[in-house]
Amino acid sequence: MIELLNHLVDSLREELKQYGEMLALMDQQQEMVLQRHTQDLLQTVAIINAQSATIQGARHERQQRQRHLARTVGLADDATFQELLPRVLADYRPLLSALVEENNALLERIQHRARQNHLLLSRALDLMNRFLGELFPAAGATTYNGAGSLVGPALAPRPVLEVVG
Repeated sequence: MIELLNHLVDSLREELKQYGEMLALMDQQQEMVLQRHTQDLLQTVAIINAQSATIQGARHERQQRQRHLARTVGLADDATFQELLPRVLADYRPLLSALVEENNALLERIQHRARQNHLLLSRALDLMNRFLGELFPAAGATTYNGAGSLVGPALAPRPVLEVVG
């Protein structure tokens, strides 16, 4: 059982590390938006998407190890950590509990930062759409699409400078 516990601890640590890296990336993205470093913003989105895939892999590995330990101590595969902790060796309970709490806290911070970044990016996009609407007025009004998002009329391509000659 000690080997299974050590594997679970390792996977919880790896998951925590990946969450920490995601939070750092989201902080970086937020700073780019606030400092108007738009040239690097698309690259950041790609890196965040890649980190999300890495997190999914780490989470999957931890869940497999958690299920294996649950079966070993006589619990169902979908046993929660609250159900699992009383069944493991007492020396491991504080460590497992602390890692689970840290993972949950970091995940909440990531979700909060993601909402903040979404709002910032949405606001920046809205401002750009308004700017383009003023620069290139088009016939028609702004409407809502089926998802509830604002959609402006399609802009016909126009030259930035029209020369009369």
